[in-house]
Amino acid sequence: MSDQKNHNLAYDNTRRNRQWLNARGATVNVWLWGSVGAGLMAGLATIVQLGLMARVVHLVLVQDVVQLNELRGLFTGLLLAIALRALFQALQGICGSAAAKTVREQVRKTLLARWASQGPVTLSGESSAVLASEWVEHVDALEGYFARFQPQLWLSLLIPLSVLIVVFSLDWLAAIFLFASAPLIPCFMILVGMGAERLNQQHFASASRLAGHFLDRVRGLTTLQLFGQSQASVRSVAEASDQYRRINLRTLRVAFLSSAVLEFFSSVAIAVVAIYVGFGLLGYIEFGPAGELTLFSGLFVLLLAPEFFQPLRDLSQHYHDRAAALGAADHLRSRLEGIKPEDSDNRNASGNSAAIAAIIDANNTDTKKSDSAIPASANKTHAVVVKDLAVSYPGRGIIFSGLSFDVPAGQSLALTGPSGSGKTSVLNVLAGFSAPAEGAAWVFGQRPGSEPLAWMNQRPFLVHGSWADNLRLTAPNAAHADMERALQRVGLAEVLARQPQGLDTPLGEGGRGLSGGQGHRLALARLFLTEVKLALLDEPTAGLDYYSRQEVIAALRTLADTGITLVMATHQPELIAMADRQLNLSVRSSAHA
Repeated sequence: MSDQKNHNLAYDNTRRNRQWLNARGATVNVWLWGSVGAGLMAGLATIVQLGLMARVVHLVLVQDVVQLNELRGLFTGLLLAIALRALFQALQGICGSAAAKTVREQVRKTLLARWASQGPVTLSGESSAVLASEWVEHVDALEGYFARFQPQLWLSLLIPLSVLIVVFSLDWLAAIFLFASAPLIPCFMILVGMGAERLNQQHFASASRLAGHFLDRVRGLTTLQLFGQSQASVRSVAEASDQYRRINLRTLRVAFLSSAVLEFFSSVAIAVVAIYVGFGLLGYIEFGPAGELTLFSGLFVLLLAPEFFQPLRDLSQHYHDRAAALGAADHLRSRLEGIKPEDSDNRNASGNSAAIAAIIDANNTDTKKSDSAIPASANKTHAVVVKDLAVSYPGRGIIFSGLSFDVPAGQSLALTGPSGSGKTSVLNVLAGFSAPAEGAAWVFGQRPGSEPLAWMNQRPFLVHGSWADNLRLTAPNAAHADMERALQRVGLAEVLARQPQGLDTPLGEGGRGLSGGQGHRLALARLFLTEVKLALLDEPTAGLDYYSRQEVIAALRTLADTGITLVMATHQPELIAMADRQLNLSVRSSAHA
């Protein structure tokens, strides 16, 4: 009973994955049908080409026509058929590639919208390696399905049908042989495809796990060395890699096995037709139309027999693309529906389009609510307006509720309170990183996330590169003179003067090569190169010694003097004293700064 239930769940999941892929394909129907039409025309040109070849051989060998002038028309038609076949095959590839490119662009846009709707707070629990795998490997796995498999699915029906009609007009008994052998290939493809799909789902899941596993070990390499666990980590990565290798080999084994069996069946069917034609031409078979076979009709049938099976063989080669796309769709649909992949067997049969529509509707609803309830103070004179705000987290419930405050433009606010009181949560809402459970917030009269702003937490984002590279993260076109002035305003001019290569001096990941305070000030210097009007700072002096803390506070005072609005979550008395206003979140009822 349990096996039957698992089978039903797997079948339903596969059906939903197919529906998801079909919904993506519906948006590129023009390109897909263009690919099918071009492929069909290429198939018809091939039939004409083979017919002309058989006619030339018949005239030369049977009717002793050897004068080139008498064969010129046939050779001209043959060259034209070959040229048209090549042209339509190229068009088929172009249309298929265009369909696949469009689908991948649409899926990536939808994926990006989904990530944006989830926000950094929700995605913080996700491995960046898994997200990168979704963006690159999973989406790219859809290409073969739309570029090759989908058009070939129709061509495997239309071209054999066209060949069968021509063969039937020449010799109905040969047509029966072809027709009788044709179902063997699709039946075996279905059997092989069921196993290949499961293997591809395992492949994508294993690839994501391996990427996250390896990245976690690299990030924690220093800690692993300190605790003597580096060798154990190497072994765990090796074991995960070996498991991934085994899954890949199983997938390849299924692919090679299916190709071998399909080649066997098609070869046997072609051999049967060849034997029939040969014995018919020799006069050993007198049943049905065999006695009427000529060199032209027999050779034409024999040349068409491989072309009858070729679309089915091409489909079998692209069947792996279908299995790969279904495996990728299982993970992508899980992400876009907001459900974890491991829970995919238990989710409701709701399509991705419905999920995305719900997200858009929810966002639009929030916007309409915000716009309709926007207070008069939420205008350009106020950088931040918060009204009856409540924030909750799964498993923790309501963190705070009924919070109301405003910050006039150009002033600074210090959010204080014990750890866990919700200081970072307020910043997340103002940045648009998370949605409030109740109430609303506005930033310069707009919904949070609509206006550019600056964000800095306890660990400023500094990349492996030069000083200039890090400064240009927010101002790509900043000139050297502007960067030097920005560094001077945060008190790093003397530090820069001691650097051997100036702004081109390299830094390690996370600002390695600078002290904690210098790294914080380098990040703050980026704000002087941008035109943002609001900066959200989450414990900007946490983990710094006294002197470094004073340097950062001095840089923040300089920043505040420029007219930018600062909202800071802090415990530091110096920052609280620097702020124009203070809001203590330990009071969870309505509060006004």
